[in-house]
Amino acid sequence: MRVLLVRYSEIFLKGNNRGFFEKALIKNIKTALLDEEYKFQHISGRYIISEYKETRENELLSKLTKVFGIHSISPALVVETSPENIYDECKKLKINGTFRVTTRRASKIFPIKSMEFSANVGGVILDNNPNSKVDLHEPETILNIDIRENGYTYILTRVVEGAGGMPVGTAGKGLLLLSGGIDSPVAGVYMAKRGMIVNALHFHSFPYTSELAKQKVIDLAKIMSRYLGTIRLNFISFTQVQEAIHKNCDNEFMITLMRRIMMRIAERLAHDSGAGAIITGESLGQVASQTLESITCTNAVVKIPVFRPLIAFDKIDTIKVATHIGTFETSIQPYEDCCTVFLPKNPVIKPKMEKVLREESKLDIDKLVEDAYATLTTMDIEPA
Repeated sequence: MRVLLVRYSEIFLKGNNRGFFEKALIKNIKTALLDEEYKFQHISGRYIISEYKETRENELLSKLTKVFGIHSISPALVVETSPENIYDECKKLKINGTFRVTTRRASKIFPIKSMEFSANVGGVILDNNPNSKVDLHEPETILNIDIRENGYTYILTRVVEGAGGMPVGTAGKGLLLLSGGIDSPVAGVYMAKRGMIVNALHFHSFPYTSELAKQKVIDLAKIMSRYLGTIRLNFISFTQVQEAIHKNCDNEFMITLMRRIMMRIAERLAHDSGAGAIITGESLGQVASQTLESITCTNAVVKIPVFRPLIAFDKIDTIKVATHIGTFETSIQPYEDCCTVFLPKNPVIKPKMEKVLREESKLDIDKLVEDAYATLTTMDIEPA
């Protein structure tokens, strides 16, 4: 019978509260496989997915590799433990080229010690695969024989890397500023990898930005939901704020003032939705709004933490991750977000707080925040 062996990641480091993390991971696995037929078992530090349709195996693997908290998954053959049963199953294996056999004997009642049994299985492979050859150091194939205490042995040659990290739902909730660019989706996925539930806020500037820009953000959230689970996606109109800044303030401070007002609105939404942090895709020095001085000005208006998981990334790093998680092609679609509206030719790079406050004094900040917040609309994005 074929099964999938699922091994968890950092959870093994946990002490008395390990059960909390395991329950969250099991819940997330079952959510990811909601539309699949299978049987789930938990045995000594790993999970067994069995009794599934073999034609669905690749789809199951694809879904499981997006569940944070999983270290690796292995398709395996399972037999009742006995030397004869294992030998018989290994006779059927087709192995070409070099190989090595590694036996893990968790069941100490098994009558043959690990190294001796590995040599015996190696002999079986050689007898039945004339084009194979043993290489203990750099084999092309590693055959693992996992003899467990539950009376079953798992035979496998493939280990599929999991997403790693911690199960989503074990580290509180954060609110991601989702712009529609390359960086912010990656930032949201990275915070989910640390166990955080991530919801999102997008600022739009209709009629300066189009419905296609909004749909782009929805499409990004759908892709992200494969990793994050259900995402509460919030939309707020930022048009009046930008028009007010453009009309009343020094144009070079446009971006700085926008970011400070965005942060005020995001903090209010975070408070109302139970989020304990704001998440952004900022990278130090990448653009004018992401210098040390600009980030300091932005942070000054909020009291909750602002997480910037990409702060030390360069663009190539971020693009690699965006490509891996599937958001890159959507992010580069040419539909502008609100940050491109009224964009100054020469934005201030190192804003001084006294000048920022002078420019803000030209605005009715409280009313702008209140009016913008009144435009809030929400939708739930379910995993595709």
